[in-house]
Amino acid sequence: MNKAIIYCRVSTEKSDQETSLKRQEQELKQLANEYQLEVVEIIAEKASGFEVDREGILTVLDYVIEGNIDALLIQDDTRLGRGHAKTALLYQLKKLNITVLTVSDRGELTLSEADNMVLEIVAVVEEFQRKLHNSKIKRGMKEAIKNAIAPKRTFQLVGVVVGLK
Repeated sequence: MNKAIIYCRVSTEKSDQETSLKRQEQELKQLANEYQLEVVEIIAEKASGFEVDREGILTVLDYVIEGNIDALLIQDDTRLGRGHAKTALLYQLKKLNITVLTVSDRGELTLSEADNMVLEIVAVVEEFQRKLHNSKIKRGMKEAIKNAIAPKRTFQLVGVVVGLK
């Protein structure tokens, strides 16, 4: 059985929002049951979706990074976050192959064409940043060899050990 986390969020501390959290939780439990998912944790928090520094969402990311869940269940994409925070979280979840199920979609999260385009752009930028970083490392190695400096020693100084002898 695949494992999942239920994540519920409201943006304010108002007492009437408590019923929204409970409703989200009940609906997401039903969704988990429909998809035969084992819910390992239910996280409910009151925080702005524009903020990334939310204890609940950081706990979700811990589970995701450690490979302890297969799916994340949310009411709709706005519960995950808003603005850049939502984009960053969606990118991380997509990159780590986490299925996002929503009540509003009655299944897998459907992103708008604009959201998909932004995620693709972010992926391209990240890939080029990685290539640029690797090019800088190669350049440093070539320079060290050219100047007759032991490559292993050079890269230990910048915190990268490549195992050259």
